[in-house]
Amino acid sequence: MDVVKSKNNVTVRLTEERWFHIIENHDDLAGYYEDVLKTVEEPDCIIEGYGGALIALTQMLKNKFLAVVYKESENNGLIITAYFTSRIKIEKEVIIWQKQ
Repeated sequence: MDVVKSKNNVTVRLTEERWFHIIENHDDLAGYYEDVLKTVEEPDCIIEGYGGALIALTQMLKNKFLAVVYKESENNGLIITAYFTSRIKIEKEVIIWQKQ
């Protein structure tokens, strides 16, 4: 298990179980473990997800983002899943935080 600090200064965990879930369902993310952690710690932006989740985004290529879905409480958080997407339309999302 590894931990990083989110932009809200909350410790967010990536457990072994969650990492296996990610690479089982999104095998194209094998080898991107550090990128998943870094996306939570140093995202390009954070958008609102469903059910109180946050989605941290890092642009990997011109039209390709690494999206990391995680939840935070007051003093801890957990990465739920991660995936690559080209379907993000930032201007249509609720932006929680954006890199300046």
